[in-house]
Amino acid sequence: MNASELREKTPDQLRDELTNLKKEAFNLRFQQATGALESTARMRQVKRDAARVKTILNEKAAGEAN
Repeated sequence: MNASELREKTPDQLRDELTNLKKEAFNLRFQQATGALESTARMRQVKRDAARVKTILNEKAAGEAN
């Protein structure tokens, strides 16, 4: 997922995406704790995607405030 795809989405869609990413991150952490995690790189990717979504949401909020 890249930033240009995220900028096309509405804030509500971004919040939904963030919720899904947080759920996935939780599941990945749980899998890691139980030793069932296959791809440790996915954890890093999910964290970064969540950060990207938060950044875009903040940009949109700042744009509306001005």
